[in-house]
Amino acid sequence: MSAGGDHLITLPIMRAIAKERPVGMVHFDAHCDTNDEYFGGSKLTHGTPFRRAVEEGLLDPKRTIQIGIRGSMYTENDWQLSYDSGMRVITIEEYFEMGTEAVIAEARLIAGDGPTYVSFDVDGLDPVYAPGTGTPEIGGYSTFDAQQMVRGLHGLNLIGGDVVEVAPPFDPSGNTALVGATMMFEILCVIADSIAERR
Repeated sequence: MSAGGDHLITLPIMRAIAKERPVGMVHFDAHCDTNDEYFGGSKLTHGTPFRRAVEEGLLDPKRTIQIGIRGSMYTENDWQLSYDSGMRVITIEEYFEMGTEAVIAEARLIAGDGPTYVSFDVDGLDPVYAPGTGTPEIGGYSTFDAQQMVRGLHGLNLIGGDVVEVAPPFDPSGNTALVGATMMFEILCVIADSIAERR
């Protein structure tokens, strides 16, 4: 389990844990992070890690679900790889239409029984719950919904996870740091159970 930092930290983690076979992923975020480049042409930024992971054979896109996608600063082309490669993209509108339980069921179906990584970007949450992040996007899910979704991953073959994009200086109240730490605890609990069940 790792703490970020921006979302690029997931790429070297995947290089370590997916050496032998690609992993699936349950990805909570407002953004797909499958841009080809970002910040004036850079190929390695917080907006590009999952494109690089697919290109390097680390991430199995057909076993990847991205939950909460939205945002006005992007175009569909920025995230086209997600769709073209077979990732399941659940926009925030679809999330609210489906409801939390149906999204959990979809995540479980897509992850299947293969090794699966959990990546939680706090900007997937509505910024009323986590304002201390670099690219906040209004209209997200609540902290309770996020807890329910993570708990709903219990029993999957979870092999690692991260919580990223917490920027405490942007939130003097300290609430975002609390949210980040709590979501890390939630993910650690389901990973610990998964490891125990495999032993």
